Amino acid sequence: MLELYLSKVTESSETEQAGKLYARVSYKQSMGIKEMAHHMAEHNTAFSEGLIVGVLTDFVRCTREMILQGNTVKIDNLAIIKATVQANGLETLYDAQTDKVASATIGVLKQGEKTGAAVKVVKLLAQSTGDFTREELKKDVRFSWTDKTKAEIAAAKGDNPGTGGYSGGGNAPGPSAEG
Repeated sequence: MLELYLSKVTESSETEQAGKLYARVSYKQSMGIKEMAHHMAEHNTAFSEGLIVGVLTDFVRCTREMILQGNTVKIDNLAIIKATVQANGLETLYDAQTDKVASATIGVLKQGEKTGAAVKVVKLLAQSTGDFTREELKKDVRFSWTDKTKAEIAAAKGDNPGTGGYSGGGNAPGPSAEG
């Protein structure tokens, strides 16, 4: 189950979101390779935790290698992982005034530059695939509020949390949290 909390966009923000509350996921813990191997080993597998750590470590190394070579890596029923870029808007391939050419590098164009580094930022993108699509995720995900948010909602309603005025259930299916 995903626990949610509410985050308020600062009132000083000059956007339409200023002052609005947005649901955010409250992450419980970060699972590294060792924690995942331990979890997987608890599923009555014939493989030891150490062997699973080795396989997962090799998988990560090889996935990184393939992505850096320009490949996408598809992990069936989970995600397609690939490198992507946020590009600079180049006006020309070659600027005769500055004798500068477009370059396949990362950088920021300075004010008035017509050409230079083609890439602002390189990113890693994971896109759901197979049985883990957005539609499937919407069907399977369950939400609840964190205890702190339940208390905040109860206070906003004027309920005393000890009187049972706010049930705060959390097992309803679908993409909306209870409230």
